[in-house]
Amino acid sequence: MLPDGILGRALPWTESDYLALGETAQRIELLDGGLLIGPSPSVRHQVIVGGLAAALEPGCAAVNRTLLPVINLRLNATRILNPDLVVTAELDLTADCVPADAVLLVGEVTAPHTALIDRVLKPHLYATAGIEWYLLVEQDPLALNLQQRQGGHYVERATTKRGEVLELTEPVKATIRPEDLLP
Repeated sequence: MLPDGILGRALPWTESDYLALGETAQRIELLDGGLLIGPSPSVRHQVIVGGLAAALEPGCAAVNRTLLPVINLRLNATRILNPDLVVTAELDLTADCVPADAVLLVGEVTAPHTALIDRVLKPHLYATAGIEWYLLVEQDPLALNLQQRQGGHYVERATTKRGEVLELTEPVKATIRPEDLLP
């Protein structure tokens, strides 16, 4: 069920309108005065995000970086997305959103209802906002795609399938095997 006040509300949505929604059962994102609304992630999706976080956390701790799952990420005044995880260089514990310029890596796990958004729209928005690294996890078949920003877009740096290993050296050191992301 959608939060009260969403249906029939006049556009555009502002950042303060969006933040006034508070926590919701759905994943709701602000995009240029409109809302992207999707269901909560599946159990499989959340387990993959947890596995990815577990793989990245030691590298984050070693270089004083913070790993955050599903956070309000402010790309600009009209765009707040909820990536599956981010690695940040700095953190304001009183803020409603993490600003894009504090994010070193953003990660998304595809789902059937978000695959096109995760593969096309979000990388474009993240690169335009200046986030250096994008890690996309495909669920079926399970694979990792690491991309680095080049100008206003990302270029692929590594694709890792089951049986292979992704060795991250930037922005944190981590070894990630796709098969380790699920029990």
